[in-house]
Amino acid sequence: MDTELIAQLIVNGISVGSIIALAAVGLTLTYGILRLSNFAHGDFLTLGAYLTLVVNTLGVNIWLSMILAVVGTVAAMLLAEKLLWSKMRSIRATSTTLIIISIGLALFLRNGIIFIWGGKNQNYNLPVTPALELGQIRVPQNQLWVLGLSIVAISLLHYLLQKTKIGKAMRAVADDLDLARVSGINVDRVILWTWVIGGTLTSLGGSMYGLITAVRPNMGWFLILPLFASVILGGIGNPYGAITAAFIIGIVQEVSTPWLGSQYKQGIALLIMILVLLIRPKGLFKGTI
Repeated sequence: MDTELIAQLIVNGISVGSIIALAAVGLTLTYGILRLSNFAHGDFLTLGAYLTLVVNTLGVNIWLSMILAVVGTVAAMLLAEKLLWSKMRSIRATSTTLIIISIGLALFLRNGIIFIWGGKNQNYNLPVTPALELGQIRVPQNQLWVLGLSIVAISLLHYLLQKTKIGKAMRAVADDLDLARVSGINVDRVILWTWVIGGTLTSLGGSMYGLITAVRPNMGWFLILPLFASVILGGIGNPYGAITAAFIIGIVQEVSTPWLGSQYKQGIALLIMILVLLIRPKGLFKGTI
């Protein structure tokens, strides 16, 4: 195959992998700390993209629109925590019950988005910018922004988890919630920060996905399988593993399209996960933060 085409697909895969990485970190933190497999995660990503769209079409700068969308998405996640997840934890609901509830929440969010904004594709109000040409490779400027913002967000996450008290508390809760509580850690505060961090990264992922593609109601649903594949492949509960796996999946998905077509991208993500798990059943990296 043409080497220029492969290089172009790799560039596209890095961009998609950046978005998957941000959302996958939020998903793996949710599971690692709350033991919640949240199938509504992709629809919160969609919500972030639509909130960015609404603010941006009012004439607000796209970057400020993303920040305001983060506030709205985090508020929606905290509302779900208050109304659903905290009550489920109090009655010690089973994992099966939590999964069913999260699927119901996903359907509620998706249909609510369709009811409010309609089902058609929409785009941000942005000026058309020429793509950068690196030899035979064309790199849209939006893809560079996506990669740059992802690097910044991931770097800040690393600092928060490794250097701050709340990050150390989150790691302790992920290892053993009951022991962390007995040790004097404010578990409720850790849970709050988990939703804030996860919601922030997920909203940014949705906003940036809207930069390189259209904003549509099912955009998060189509990403949910690559998201879970990244979480499992990278080691459940390990944000760094999820990031690495997300880039692997994003690149392989894009490079596979000339042979298999774009309709099989999700299948490629699952195939990669299965093949790796046959060799390393616990994923590429050790689980938990």
